Amino acid sequence: MLKLTFCLRRLPSLSLQEFQDYWLNKHGPLVRSVQPALRIARYVQLHRLDNDWGDGMRAVRGAPEPYDGVAELWWRNDEDYLAGRRDPAAREAGRLLLEDEAKFIDLAASPLWLSREHAIVA
Repeated sequence: MLKLTFCLRRLPSLSLQEFQDYWLNKHGPLVRSVQPALRIARYVQLHRLDNDWGDGMRAVRGAPEPYDGVAELWWRNDEDYLAGRRDPAAREAGRLLLEDEAKFIDLAASPLWLSREHAIVA
């Protein structure tokens, strides 16, 4: 499977709660609606906890502030991913998603990449 990982930072104008609410209740259904055109096999949102539980781990490692969330999208194979990029309906779906993402994500501060998983413990 091919996987897209998108580490999200919210727009400075939004609280963490506002960001996560929009992402889950507005953007999530939008992703679901365009899933067939994009040939996405799986979409998961990971929402950062709004507490200090991870502070100790970050301090020991000298790690930066956490992302506000992580989106993970999977395609069954390279062909599905590439076909989705060539299809005009998929390009339109991508345009809609990007337009919506600009409403709540600080895109310039939110890295994303494609990868293949190597399960060590499954």
